[in-house]
Amino acid sequence: MTVLLHACCGPCLLEPYDALATDAEVVVCYANPNIHPAEEYARRRDTLLDYAEDAGIAVIELPYEPALWAEATSPAAETPERCRACYRLRIGMVAAEAARRGYDAVATTLSVSPYQDPEAIAEEGTAACVEAGVRFIVTDFRERYPEATRRSRELGMYRQNYCGCAPSQAEAAAEREERRAARKEAKRAAREAADRASADEGDGR
Repeated sequence: MTVLLHACCGPCLLEPYDALATDAEVVVCYANPNIHPAEEYARRRDTLLDYAEDAGIAVIELPYEPALWAEATSPAAETPERCRACYRLRIGMVAAEAARRGYDAVATTLSVSPYQDPEAIAEEGTAACVEAGVRFIVTDFRERYPEATRRSRELGMYRQNYCGCAPSQAEAAAEREERRAARKEAKRAAREAADRASADEGDGR
């Protein structure tokens, strides 16, 4: 069986590729018009290509056209719907390429991430592949995420801190700021508690 594997980045490629390559001939397809900005797209792509070259993995890169992503996701402003539209677009791009090149099936590395929705990936991926006339391999690689994380760090891979699109970049930044504020508040509360305890001891209580 020949599989065209949609890959979102180098770290997420590691475990899904190894799992699929045990039973199939796998070629990787980098199709990610969602990634913003262009410099981020190139950095993720180059990280993936460097690993693929060292590992002897074939990679096809589809054109980077952010306007396609904007058009596909514009009716779906809220995060769950936007992500579904994004899954459908990217897997659909790979499915069309797989059909054109005569591959048997399509899969994606997206399901290795605990931050993604495997059910939505399965539904949108299946629909996109039905439309293109190829099989979609439904996967859930989340149990392999810790190993993918360990391996990518060991390899010194660039590891991004947001999903890819501009909205996800803003959402991730806001979440990090909330966590920083919570940690700062926790430290302040701990200092105040320690000061009160010290004052109580000084009062002989």
